[in-house]
Amino acid sequence: MVALLLSCGYNDKVKVQINSPTLPVLTGKEYNPVQKITLVRDNSMEYNIKKLVISLQGTTDSDDIAKLSLFKADEAGKFDTTVTIGETVPKGNMATFTHRFPIKEDTLTLWVSVTLKENIDLTHRVGIQCEKMITNKGKLHIPNSENEPLRTGVALRQHGQDGVHTSRIPGLATSKQGTLLAIYDARYESARDLQGDIDIAMNRSLDGGRTWEPMQVILDRNEWGGMPEKYNGVSDACILVDEKSGDIYVAGLWMHGVLDGETGKWVEGLTADSTRWIHQWQAKGSQPSYGVKETSQFLITKSSDDGLTWSEPVNLTHLKKREWWLFAPAPGQGITMTDGTLVLPTQGRDETGVPFSNITWNKDGGKSWVTSNPATKNTTECAVVELENGDLMLNMRDNRNRGNEEVNGRSVFVTSDLGQTWTEHPTSRKALVEPTCMASLHKHTYYDEGKEKSLLLFVNPASAFRRNNITLKVSYDDGNTWPEEQYILLDEYNGRGYSCITSVNDSTIGILYESSQADLVFQTVSLQEILP
Repeated sequence: MVALLLSCGYNDKVKVQINSPTLPVLTGKEYNPVQKITLVRDNSMEYNIKKLVISLQGTTDSDDIAKLSLFKADEAGKFDTTVTIGETVPKGNMATFTHRFPIKEDTLTLWVSVTLKENIDLTHRVGIQCEKMITNKGKLHIPNSENEPLRTGVALRQHGQDGVHTSRIPGLATSKQGTLLAIYDARYESARDLQGDIDIAMNRSLDGGRTWEPMQVILDRNEWGGMPEKYNGVSDACILVDEKSGDIYVAGLWMHGVLDGETGKWVEGLTADSTRWIHQWQAKGSQPSYGVKETSQFLITKSSDDGLTWSEPVNLTHLKKREWWLFAPAPGQGITMTDGTLVLPTQGRDETGVPFSNITWNKDGGKSWVTSNPATKNTTECAVVELENGDLMLNMRDNRNRGNEEVNGRSVFVTSDLGQTWTEHPTSRKALVEPTCMASLHKHTYYDEGKEKSLLLFVNPASAFRRNNITLKVSYDDGNTWPEEQYILLDEYNGRGYSCITSVNDSTIGILYESSQADLVFQTVSLQEILP
């Protein structure tokens, strides 16, 4: 971020502040805020902006840009498209606004916005810098600033798209055929978690994420049991690609009706007009045993044709211990181990209702699944990778971190026996700060001079308090260290913060995350950027 305040222009009566936040610039989105310009005057004289010149130096290809827009900010100085000052099309590496705009305020904030063309190269960057500003009272002094060009990406899911109020909880994987598969909650009526009218939906990309096929619904319980869809929601999906067979699995949590928070009993007589609501993690919202009126249900569906069609879901709720209040997939991505074992990160609530994290695995091509012992308690939304020695590392959201600056870090445990026993990792709660939020962990394998190598990648909101500063981190030593000099900031503003990582190919990383700029954003990072 650059925030400079220097005297300028005519008799130092107006000063210019330039702020360039690190935000993704997205295709599929009409307006992308890229630079904030604040004008502060020290007298009451009105003046007009006559010309504003924007340099695109640092932009990979100015032909990627369809137009630039200039907007007046809202009263809080935030990006707002209500008041348009002007639009312009760049010529080469320059763009000029010549729309006369009277200024009456002592402090006026403007935002420069970029609109990208579709199907651009996602390795391209957009560089923006206010170069010249001329008023009817003279030329203003523009503070010098060196801004890193902004990364481009795709607004894969936006608010209200396809009749979906909010798209949440990303999962991302790459099929054996190289197809990108993005899954998420399609929350039709509100942004709220279960219980609600929620399906698991998917978009596929055949070109590395530049363009995406239309949304398809892959887990939907419709009006099962005579209940309206708002009482048959499915949420928190996890995707897993069997690297040997090519089969693709998606697990999700289905909630039928609601339980009473105090008694844990299923509520009778609910209709489409009912407003009763509870969450599976809240109070007694999910309870011991196995029935649909007792506990939330763990479902899994399979595709054997690269995600084009999906099987009827299989119910895996029977894998849990009867006394557990809940057994659920952890959102994100599962893995195929070197020996072919399929592993899903999972989670639940124990016999007292306390959350835990564990894994669920399979060795026979998806037929017989086994769920492990909990790694630790008071954790949820875990991510799993296989380490170089064949152990599994489980990286977990820890409820104790919420707002805690003194002791803050993801809980990390490892197992060498598929979760029968667990050992706390030396970095547990000592690295990877979080505001208590889902995060993503991924092992990327590549070849260097014919030799196979790997590294670990981690994405989350790198903050103890807010879900902001979405940051990619890399470990070259199996998760023992995460060097700060290799951090890559993707989005510094507040968002919902969930993410998922995949290897698009040998040299490219793909990240799907809940951004400040769209419900779900897809971006790529080249391997070359993160190698030491």
